[in-house]
Amino acid sequence: MSRSYDRALTVFSPDGHLFQVEYALEAVRRGTCAVGVRGSKVVVLGVEKKSALQLQDPRTVRKVAMLDDHVCVAFAGLTADGRILIDKARVECQSHRLTVEDPVSIEYITKHVAGIQQRYTQSGGVRPFGISTLIVGFDPNDTIPRLYQTEPSGIYSAWKACAIGRSSKTVREFLEKNYTEDLDRANAIKLTVKSLLEVVQTGAKNIEISVMESYGVITNLELSEIEAIVAEIEAEKEAEAEKKRQRIAQAQAGQSSMAMGSGTATPGAGGSGGGAGDAQDMGRESGIQ
Repeated sequence: MSRSYDRALTVFSPDGHLFQVEYALEAVRRGTCAVGVRGSKVVVLGVEKKSALQLQDPRTVRKVAMLDDHVCVAFAGLTADGRILIDKARVECQSHRLTVEDPVSIEYITKHVAGIQQRYTQSGGVRPFGISTLIVGFDPNDTIPRLYQTEPSGIYSAWKACAIGRSSKTVREFLEKNYTEDLDRANAIKLTVKSLLEVVQTGAKNIEISVMESYGVITNLELSEIEAIVAEIEAEKEAEAEKKRQRIAQAQAGQSSMAMGSGTATPGAGGSGGGAGDAQDMGRESGIQ
């Protein structure tokens, strides 16, 4: 019965759902993973890239884009929808700079993007944008990094660390367990790569990392740098696994030694007890106390 309510975007189901919006969220969940991590003075975006075809130029396959000199966005979902939404956001950034002679704040442009997404959930003849975005950057005259997420429904919120796209729930749980306050640059990058390795099976070649360290200063890590970080993470995992194996072996050895000790009687215990009793009797008879 509920299927009849998904034909028009503007019709609610009896339980209050807009099925077209939920289908857009499903398109996001099927997209490649994107992760954002906010440190003390740095913010990192990491995305999972699809492998480029043999004859394809990999430079044209991008999941991270600049909206302005100080605003960067990554998205998960339908790439064509992402391109249109990025173009609209870029026009707003330049319009704001032209009108008020100041660059946009990160929250302002996030709210604008979320407003566009929400507007496409309440009009007939259109469909929602099938993407979620992670928007990062630094506000003008501020040193605090910002990280925001938007959804196809038009919701936006600020995060310390967030994941969108394929297996985002697993990655978010990993971030909740491993995130700490005031991460420096190296640890923020390592945490981002670690979280992506939870879902990326092919290693560094399918990972793209962008680091924004201050207003207008952004760096895209080279493949060799990402490979070095991945190798370091793998070495740490191997060392931790070796320690775990040693602890298990020690525990098993301790249990076996305890079992052997409890099953063996101590020889000569009864004889020594008898000798002590005889000596006491002899002492009483001689009057020595």
